[in-house]
Amino acid sequence: MDVRTRNDVRESGVPGGRPIVFAHGYGCDQNMWRFVTPDFEVDHRVVTFDHVGFGNSDLSAYDPVKYDSLRGYAGDVVEILRALDLRDVVFVGHSVSAMIGVLAYRRAPELFGALVMVGPSARYVDEGDYTGGFTRAQVRDLLDSLDANHLGWSTAIAPVIMGNPDRPELAEELTNSFCRTDPDVARQFARVSFLSDNRADLAAVTVPTLVLQCSQDVIAPESAGRFVHDHVPGSVFVQLAATGHCPNLSAPEETTAAIRAFL
Repeated sequence: MDVRTRNDVRESGVPGGRPIVFAHGYGCDQNMWRFVTPDFEVDHRVVTFDHVGFGNSDLSAYDPVKYDSLRGYAGDVVEILRALDLRDVVFVGHSVSAMIGVLAYRRAPELFGALVMVGPSARYVDEGDYTGGFTRAQVRDLLDSLDANHLGWSTAIAPVIMGNPDRPELAEELTNSFCRTDPDVARQFARVSFLSDNRADLAAVTVPTLVLQCSQDVIAPESAGRFVHDHVPGSVFVQLAATGHCPNLSAPEETTAAIRAFL
């Protein structure tokens, strides 16, 4: 299957410009970047795509064995970059895609020029002195709830993830995105995401890296973002005024400005 079809890869902007690739988070699709990408289309080759199982990707390509690890998604990222013959890529990963970007970089470092991590967490579960934001019991309860009632879980959790209760339309969009996801895919990707541990991968990143940390983020608290920053050599940490976990929707101007300032 052609990778462009499998991942619904879309290109815009300047063909000869520096490539910038945007990757979405759990339960979302490339449409979540629609308020950010236009600013980069004026001087970059902009690439967006859907992880297999989400958005307009080809669901028939979903392999529960391949995607039982974030490395399966990282492999797809590398395949996309090679299919488009991209080099010196700025990879912008939101939420779990930040670590997917790290794993893709480790697989093919020659393709990457910079990483931008929006709301990253190298491990969601607390362990020892490490604070990821969730106890093991909380993650177990979260996953059990998702297993029992995908739609009910989506309706309940999306507003919590989005934050910004004064702007209910944002939570509604995220809820609808979650609910459109195939329940089996949603369950597996949630387990893979919330039980992943990529702390040991961070030290291998040697390209310029920006860590964008949201305020009042219940999914990736400041402790998680600070850990990523402290363990990626030479990385830049920026605390956004934006609240919640999805600044690409809730504060696109601030998100765009921070990425621009970094580049």
